[in-house]
Amino acid sequence: MITADDILDRAHVVSLPMEVRFRGIDYREALLIDGPAGWGEFSPFLEYGPQEAAAWLRSGIEAAFEGLPEAEGFVEVNGTIPAVPATQVAEVMARYPGVRTFKVKVAEAGQTLDDDIARVNAVRTLMPEASVRVDANRGWSVAEAVEAARELGELEYMEQPCATVEELAELRRRVRTPIAADESIRKASDPYRVAELNAADVAVVKVAPLGGVRPLMKIANDLGLSLTVASALDTAVGMNAGLVAAKLTNSRAAGLATQRLFVEDVAEPRELVDGCLSVAPTIPDPARLSELRADASRRDWWFNRVRECLKVLEG
Repeated sequence: MITADDILDRAHVVSLPMEVRFRGIDYREALLIDGPAGWGEFSPFLEYGPQEAAAWLRSGIEAAFEGLPEAEGFVEVNGTIPAVPATQVAEVMARYPGVRTFKVKVAEAGQTLDDDIARVNAVRTLMPEASVRVDANRGWSVAEAVEAARELGELEYMEQPCATVEELAELRRRVRTPIAADESIRKASDPYRVAELNAADVAVVKVAPLGGVRPLMKIANDLGLSLTVASALDTAVGMNAGLVAAKLTNSRAAGLATQRLFVEDVAEPRELVDGCLSVAPTIPDPARLSELRADASRRDWWFNRVRECLKVLEG
């Protein structure tokens, strides 16, 4: 059994500045593990309690102490457009050269459907041939999602437009736009309920919240849905696992180019080659680990979080 000392003796806590505020944060904190089998990442969002965050620790342990499954080649990725004003969309899109699919954040608190329409239309104006998907993060009622599907036009899919699986199932019966489930899989006690209720056309799956690459692959296989592997706003370390999972599950254009939302990362961003990223592992730069090191109080906070999550895993 892996102990807290096994992890913390190898740990680096970093704080990465964001180019654009995303999920309400300006800095992304993460605990990185320089393990005997590779680098692992533990970076559950700050509001997650130990029960939910424990799966993220399991994922970091898999990468650091077991090693990731073997994969090679390239993975097509999408660009991510945060809930910025439409006038800033061109600036964000420029960070994704060669990318042909864009995920646009919608249903942001304090914004309106008109804001969402303007942001989506800005993408279409700048790249008419692009495939567009939107992500509402459970922000709409069924009625609001029906209206959004009508007003936003043709989409690859709407990601988690409503909060519950039952609402997704109802919405899927009422609109022609394909529906993708994210939180209804990774935050659910029963991730298979999405398939049982025919509530989605696509499963959006993320390595860390599902406990690692191998658990993700099992859930993805059992769901039997088309897949998009996405980032949980991972650093370059967590991206290693995401790209392996995307390659091994034949993901749609994967949501794994989110390094471009950081001002600085622990390694140079992977080069985009015709809208694709290599699955070859990235190793953190020691100088960057030092420069981006979190202060002592945040280091202690993350160390304590590891101990709390280990108790959940041991239980």
